[in-house]
Amino acid sequence: MPLKDRDPAWSGRLLWIAGAMLLLWPALVASEFRPWRLFDAASRASTGQFLSAFFPPEIGPDFLRLVARETWRTVAIATAGITLALVLAVPAALLSTRVLSISALSGRMGRLPAALRRLLRWVLIVLRSIPELVWSLVFVRVVGLGPTAGVLAIALTYGGMLGKVYGDILESSDTQASRALLGNGAGRLQAFCYGLLPQGAAELASYTVYRWECAIRSSVVLGFVGAGGLGQMLDTSTKMFAGGEVATMLIVFVLLVALADRVSAWLRGALA
Repeated sequence: MPLKDRDPAWSGRLLWIAGAMLLLWPALVASEFRPWRLFDAASRASTGQFLSAFFPPEIGPDFLRLVARETWRTVAIATAGITLALVLAVPAALLSTRVLSISALSGRMGRLPAALRRLLRWVLIVLRSIPELVWSLVFVRVVGLGPTAGVLAIALTYGGMLGKVYGDILESSDTQASRALLGNGAGRLQAFCYGLLPQGAAELASYTVYRWECAIRSSVVLGFVGAGGLGQMLDTSTKMFAGGEVATMLIVFVLLVALADRVSAWLRGALA
């Protein structure tokens, strides 16, 4: 059987694939993407030497106690940062969501609410467009070395991310219940709690836990610029070529992400 009879859309798919390759090729050239260099003799030798230093992982009691302390500090940085991010994101999402605007019930938002909504959207864009690493460098200069810089950096960047995604989730939900509540005199918060939140609770919780997981990874990276936690330990061990210590910390990172994944699954099940 000819291909066009088995799959009538094959020509369109082939055209889209060719177009995607044409767009992707200049990006690969500009980024100097040359994966074949991973398999030459020099790269294989250096990779093998690097990976061999990871074994065996360091499991000395003193080192494990230090890792446990810094792991707790890393989780604390991520949790405090996400908590502050929620303080920024939740009000911004509620105020910038069109379906929760009382003035939009008539079909068109008032000028002042529309201007406030655009302003908040731009604030969220600015917050999430600046990487947390840049914010951390700024706050290290302001508050000095330590976890505070990491907490503030995560709070600002993730506040922008959470506020934007929360708004998108609420906008895409079924708005009939919230509009009915607003039309009958309920406030914005009541319309959110009883109209939109029951529908999007599982998705909102899942995304929040995912961002907490990302914040743990970010707090590790921020440790390289003096924000404390496991990242600072990892930086020190890497500079000292202590591969066993690095391997132990990488195992801890994997376990932390697995824990966050289990928490997310449990929350989705509880809220379903």
